[in-house]
Amino acid sequence: MSKKFSELGISPALVQSLTDLNLTEPTAIQEQVIPLLLANETDLVGLAKTGTGKTAAFGLPILQLIDASKPNVQAVILVPTRELGHQVFKNLEAFLKYSDEISIAATCGGIPIKRQIERLSKPTHIVVATPGRLIDLLQRKAISLKETSFLVLDEADEMVSILKESLDEIVAALPKKHRTFLFSATMPGTIKQLIQNYLHKNVVQVSANMETSGNQSIDHQYIIVDPIEKLDVLMHFLNSREGERGIIFCKTKAAVNKLAKNLAINRFSSGAIHGSLTQGIRDRIMEQFREGHIKILVATDLAARGIDVKEITYVVNYHLPDTYENYVHRSGRTARAGANGLSLTILQAEEEIEIADFERELGIQFKPFAKPSIESIEDNNTLLWAKQIFKTKPNHEVDAELKNKIKTIFHHLTKEELVEKILANYLLQNKSKTVEISVKKQITKNRN
Repeated sequence: MSKKFSELGISPALVQSLTDLNLTEPTAIQEQVIPLLLANETDLVGLAKTGTGKTAAFGLPILQLIDASKPNVQAVILVPTRELGHQVFKNLEAFLKYSDEISIAATCGGIPIKRQIERLSKPTHIVVATPGRLIDLLQRKAISLKETSFLVLDEADEMVSILKESLDEIVAALPKKHRTFLFSATMPGTIKQLIQNYLHKNVVQVSANMETSGNQSIDHQYIIVDPIEKLDVLMHFLNSREGERGIIFCKTKAAVNKLAKNLAINRFSSGAIHGSLTQGIRDRIMEQFREGHIKILVATDLAARGIDVKEITYVVNYHLPDTYENYVHRSGRTARAGANGLSLTILQAEEEIEIADFERELGIQFKPFAKPSIESIEDNNTLLWAKQIFKTKPNHEVDAELKNKIKTIFHHLTKEELVEKILANYLLQNKSKTVEISVKKQITKNRN
């Protein structure tokens, strides 16, 4: 039977905050890590799948161990992206609902540094930062880490390349005696090297439910398509999940922009984020997604870090990720907080062979997703066409005389007759397109 947070040594004030957040029973990683961090003096490596509450696992003990009477920075939490930093900051603030004496600052890239410098001039106990911004602040002497007791590397597998370049400079600013907590969803060789180089030789390692790297509440499926039908198959799937919230992952920024444009044309409630967008635009789109004003987010891997929205019911891999770790992080955006979710990967025939590698490396099983028939796709495209017409705003710049002439042509038709004729015209125009696609598919098969 699972323990309560109070049994792990968490203070009554923090427990009350957790109760208000409907968090009463700790997850496996929290149950193992919290007592260790509260009672131990060693470094720690925590391995747990995405979405299992790693922020609370390290955040709650740190909040409790902070000496609020000292105005110095006592803990630094490094994160790979501003989005994740924002999420960690919000979670820690929520935990402090009944403990207002502790001060937390978020100092991540993407926003003016001047405001952050001004914020750090006031008493600050915990800093949530991206590595690059923290180094910038250190070089400007805008922050002192001389009294820092805790260094947290959150989602360490997602910032290995950054940490290789910057961790030396950050560690040099810390006192010799400090504790480092590294958390990750995966354990590639590069992370093992970080542990060897920067953590104490007696480091404690905790693995929670890591018999597989994937969340067991996620249904992993794949579908094989021809390149020419990929978009149509995706839109068929999206229409079948209308009203649900999901994320579509693409490999490049250009692919994100192209797909987002196609979804907008077909009147899907969607938005796009990638690294080339300004931070203001990214923040606005993310807020619209969190609030439910848009239902579909199209994103690159890096841009989507830190998305923690419980109602994401599906993730679509429009392009196969480059690494197994990226697949874990992509699929982990769904099935948050104990919910179930679908991770659908859209493949071309020659990519199907890679599924076995993902299954072996991640300890998960993929099931085939039923491909819609040509007729079903055509019906779906017709419905999308009808939605386009319905959502098109009238053009008030059209000449009034021309409008009257057109109305005269249609005036004797009933609404039902007009719909029948418009639909017949659409189907006639698209019949030639369907034939063309079939011919191209057959040519491609013959070549192969």
